[in-house]
Amino acid sequence: MTDLTLTVTRLIAAPPDRVFAAWLDPGLLARFMTPGPGMTVPEVTTDPRTGGRFHLVMADGDRHIPHAGTYLAVDPNRHLAFTWESPFSTDGSRVSIDFAPEGAGTFVKLTHVIFANENARAAHEGGWTGILNALAAVAFSHG
Repeated sequence: MTDLTLTVTRLIAAPPDRVFAAWLDPGLLARFMTPGPGMTVPEVTTDPRTGGRFHLVMADGDRHIPHAGTYLAVDPNRHLAFTWESPFSTDGSRVSIDFAPEGAGTFVKLTHVIFANENARAAHEGGWTGILNALAAVAFSHG
């Protein structure tokens, strides 16, 4: 386990309340928690409160990859933090997301800390980049 950190940012053409809500809504999470092309999310549950849990399964063909975590902070439209538990994470892995209004959109800053090694950090960087790109399409199209 190392204290490697990654940060991914994205400007999303939707207001902070819509972008923040997407992270807590199971139906919307299922549409954007797809780190790679062709992936789906067939299972999602959330209990969006500090101390609540989420669970989701990312599917890549027949391969199902469970992910879960505990919400550490839920500050509506501004900040979200949670533990990150997956077959590719290590103990203590955490994600925090900050949402800031920028023009008519939202600047999203996602920070993920604690990885087993540099390869795991690099893989997660690609995954989170894909997820934020998918979020931009979902948040913009969600009315």
